Amino acid sequence: MKQFEIIFRIIFVAIVTFWMWTGKANAENATPLDSIEFGLITCSPHDEIYSLYGHTAIRFHNLSTGADHIYNYGVFNFKAPHFMLRFVFGLTDYELECIPAQWFWPYYQQWGSQVTEQVLNLTNEEKAKLMHALYENSKRENKTYRYNYFYDNCSTRPRNIIEANLDGEVIYQPRPDYTPTFREMIHEHTTRHPWAAFGNDILLGIKADAKTTLREQEFLPFNLQHDMAHALVDRHGVKSPLVKECRVLVLPGVQMVKEEFPLTPTHCAALLLAISLAIFIYEHFKRRTLYLFDALMMLLTGLAGCVLFVMIFSQHPTTSINLQILLLNPVSLFFIPTVIRHRRTCWFTINMLCTCAFLIGGIWQDYAEGMEIVALCLLLRYWRHLNDK
Repeated sequence: MKQFEIIFRIIFVAIVTFWMWTGKANAENATPLDSIEFGLITCSPHDEIYSLYGHTAIRFHNLSTGADHIYNYGVFNFKAPHFMLRFVFGLTDYELECIPAQWFWPYYQQWGSQVTEQVLNLTNEEKAKLMHALYENSKRENKTYRYNYFYDNCSTRPRNIIEANLDGEVIYQPRPDYTPTFREMIHEHTTRHPWAAFGNDILLGIKADAKTTLREQEFLPFNLQHDMAHALVDRHGVKSPLVKECRVLVLPGVQMVKEEFPLTPTHCAALLLAISLAIFIYEHFKRRTLYLFDALMMLLTGLAGCVLFVMIFSQHPTTSINLQILLLNPVSLFFIPTVIRHRRTCWFTINMLCTCAFLIGGIWQDYAEGMEIVALCLLLRYWRHLNDK
């Protein structure tokens, strides 16, 4: 019995000695970077127009000192001079801002948005490089960048700076049978906002209907979050997950949904078609033509066409070729005085040919909701003037 007790004590002392020795060695090898975490922050959408697609940021958290900051690439000044005009032309400047995390969470809590963190699996060297890169990016002379909705935004910027400071290559896992267009991805987030979808679809051209790559799809925060969750980092032949842990920092809450205009774009287009039919019937039985209605239609479509013509020169690459300009044709404005004077004009024949080309173009481009109905209204006016001859 005594021999067993002696052996047990020897083993116990050996275990304690080994534990103390390894603990001391680990303490000597530990560095301040061991307590630092970087995380990819993904915020779910809320009902404001600018937040329909969610948001992405980077979190810096020092567990030993308590320092906790958010690097946010989505800061802009909506009150800046000519903001909307510059946005249309693709000349919008966004900024990187570093703020305390305790200022960031309450904003999304009040909107009922969920905030998720994906803690990145980084080496100490990678942490040091990323820390330095974010510090340099946040300097006054470096923090401003030219924002592009699809190709350089608050989701792609965090991805790019993370990738650039890894000592290896990020391998994203393919998503089979998922090759949506930019327009289709936008529609996924605007189902409850038909007029927001209509505005986007009016401005976006045929390039927005091309199939996208996995990397292009990451302009949306949720797509980036999904890809990061399944990504691997190849560090000199050794592959490891890019994300080591996922945390929910802000639980989803109740979201207030604002009431929008009760009529959808399709409803408004159908109402216009009903008015056009009523006027057509009236003109047929009264043997007269309401040229003022034609002038009004030409004015509305012409002014909308001017916007589409301007978008040709925008820096947004997906707006340069927009077949909807065939229907919303700015050339109509030049023929309004002739129509008001009840003089014969070739405009209605030109408009008919453009409208037919517009309908054929629907094979390649998805149009804004209700635009095909508007095309029927314009063809009805051509038919009226054809009979008027």
